[in-house]
Amino acid sequence: MDWLDTPEQAEFRAEVQALLRDHLPDFYRRISEEEIGEERGSGWIADRKSGDKERREAAEAWGEAISERGWFAPHWPVEYGGGGLSPNEQFIFRQELTRAGAPLVGGGGVRLLGPTLIVYGTEEQRERYLPDVLAGEVVWAQCYSEPGAGSDLASLQTRAELEGDEWVINGHKVWTTHAQHADALVLLTRTDPTAPRHRGISFQLIDDIHTEGLSVRPLINMAWGHEFNEVHFENVRTPASHVVGEVNRGWYPALSMLDFERSDINVVVHLERALDRLVAYVKTEAGARQARLTPTVRHEIADRFLEVAVAQNFSLWMLSMQNAGVIPNYEASMTKLFISECNQLLAQTGARLFGLYSNIWDASERAPLNGGFTRHYVLTVPDTIEGGTSEIQRNIIATRGLGLPRS
Repeated sequence: MDWLDTPEQAEFRAEVQALLRDHLPDFYRRISEEEIGEERGSGWIADRKSGDKERREAAEAWGEAISERGWFAPHWPVEYGGGGLSPNEQFIFRQELTRAGAPLVGGGGVRLLGPTLIVYGTEEQRERYLPDVLAGEVVWAQCYSEPGAGSDLASLQTRAELEGDEWVINGHKVWTTHAQHADALVLLTRTDPTAPRHRGISFQLIDDIHTEGLSVRPLINMAWGHEFNEVHFENVRTPASHVVGEVNRGWYPALSMLDFERSDINVVVHLERALDRLVAYVKTEAGARQARLTPTVRHEIADRFLEVAVAQNFSLWMLSMQNAGVIPNYEASMTKLFISECNQLLAQTGARLFGLYSNIWDASERAPLNGGFTRHYVLTVPDTIEGGTSEIQRNIIATRGLGLPRS
């Protein structure tokens, strides 16, 4: 395999780098220096509605710069307003943005819902929803998990009953990422409670998060941050036409959306940046004073270097499949499993390296790298739970990848 860019890819990479050099707002350049590991904040999604003028203007300027080049939705087909970039160009685009600390724009509408609508939606749905996503005016959040249906998603109980030309929805969703910044919701509901578990589920849209009966409540994480939410539905009404695909067969677009999520490729660059910052810091006077570079920890750092390199190759594997026109399935589960555990191990090594200094959470001179690896360590705890637990990923690999019987 050739890891080097072709002349055409090198030219495209230079074009992306020029965009970043000339148009990335200073606000994003500044905060990127404070990130450790996978960026966990809501970034552009929150900035576009921020009360802070600098943040809001930075989001607007960056969104406009991306849109002018047709890259707001780089992976969408041109006929739907996307950039029509090849998988290789998408990889380069996201790689360069992540290396520069530039946020991706559009949120779940660009990354998840758009590709799903293009495959499963009606022409009317695409005409209605895709332009608002491309304009940065509507951000969608994904409502899948429930208190009793996380890894076992097919056991979901949120009900939708058809009354005339409207669905009436009642239920409770949890772990809804960035719902506090969203304008609309994608959700799975049970529309036929008598059907087998994987049937009787529909993929539905609520295009106004302020719909009567819908409430969003915060779930504060272990690092005292607000990323997740719970969403309650009490007789929420939505038009009968707001179903993607067939009624009672929503499991298929739902799984496709999960495959788009699990084959995300920019996390590896966050790991590379975090490891580079860790190694560079321990070479400084302050870092050498705070770090406990025992032989064991040195070997751990070497192991993390190798694991991050392997993770990069997993991303390239996903890229090769996309180049072949294949949507990753169990391969995406393999990638998600390895990268999420790699992220946890890197965070643990960073925290172990600084010993008791890792107890300092505040961003101060006393805390190594402003406490970045301490926060990284805490924030990676759910990595092997969210997006499908590691146990679920191993089951998918065993049954779909290895052909083993279900236990």
